[in-house]
Amino acid sequence: MAGGGKRRPRGAAGAAGEQSEKNGAVKKRRSNQADNPDSLCQEAETCYRLRLPEDFYQFWKFCEELDPEKPSDALVSSVGLKLVGPYDIIAGKHKKAKSTDVNFSLHWRFFYDPPEFQTILVGDSRTQYHMGYFRDVPDELPVWVGANEAKKGCVISQVGDNVFAAVKLFLSKKLKEVADKKKNAVLKDIDEKLTRTAKELGYSLEQKTLKMKQRDKKVVTKAFHGAGLVVPVDKNDVGYRELPETNANLKKICKAIVDARTDEERVKAFAPIQEMLTFVQFANDECDYGMGYELGMDLFCYGSHYFHKMVGQLLPLAYSLLKRNLFAEIIEQHLGNRREEDLDQLAP
Repeated sequence: MAGGGKRRPRGAAGAAGEQSEKNGAVKKRRSNQADNPDSLCQEAETCYRLRLPEDFYQFWKFCEELDPEKPSDALVSSVGLKLVGPYDIIAGKHKKAKSTDVNFSLHWRFFYDPPEFQTILVGDSRTQYHMGYFRDVPDELPVWVGANEAKKGCVISQVGDNVFAAVKLFLSKKLKEVADKKKNAVLKDIDEKLTRTAKELGYSLEQKTLKMKQRDKKVVTKAFHGAGLVVPVDKNDVGYRELPETNANLKKICKAIVDARTDEERVKAFAPIQEMLTFVQFANDECDYGMGYELGMDLFCYGSHYFHKMVGQLLPLAYSLLKRNLFAEIIEQHLGNRREEDLDQLAP
């Protein structure tokens, strides 16, 4: 976002409410966790080093009721969605994997997925549609469920604050598209079952809940992916300062670098970003860690290998300064193995 290095005033939402809400969610999940084999639930969280919310387990139970033999595939033929990622551990798929050294941080990590995104469902392979939990901080529960189509770009859209809401939205769109009466009847049946289950469990089926709106108030910048970045900003507005270029201008600068015909042209085109790196150093010295976080994320989202070295300097540092060390690890691993295909680390 533009602003010549100015800080942005802090959002209205307070941290205390967030903390109590978070603790409440954890207690709620733990009270119900006995419904799944405890060891596999624990293993899923251990493999990813991330806590999973209650809706994750409840949705597995819902799919088990639809297809007790293969819950992961319960929605494949009808809805076009497959349960993956941490669901592969609940399904015991990791026990059949050839390699014993599986990197779960890269398991179903698509080309544009930032460290904040954890894939749990995959759809149309032509567009690489997938849904996942989005977390602002690695040791907290997700803030919402997002969706991305990696073949189309980096944009992550918010599709609900739980997996039931996300799939309900997907189903609603699918029902409008399917003309075949038999297929439509199957979708309606699943839709009704999902709606009933979500209501019984007390999950909101809104695409945008109050909790999500409160999180939006804490977003300091949308970033190229549109999901927004959240960093702590104190009462003196220390924590974030804006980049000196608008998103549109930064994209033009990136395009000039990627499209440069010679190395000399490319070095020249890099000049504005080199200048921004200097601004980031000043910002980090003054505890405005959000600036380097934004620049690093935008360059990652642009997707070109020309920016990987800079992203590798900016994002791990930003994450470590923000005490989000797991995200620093994930981005380093992803940059070292960033690919568009063969994303299933447990493929036979």
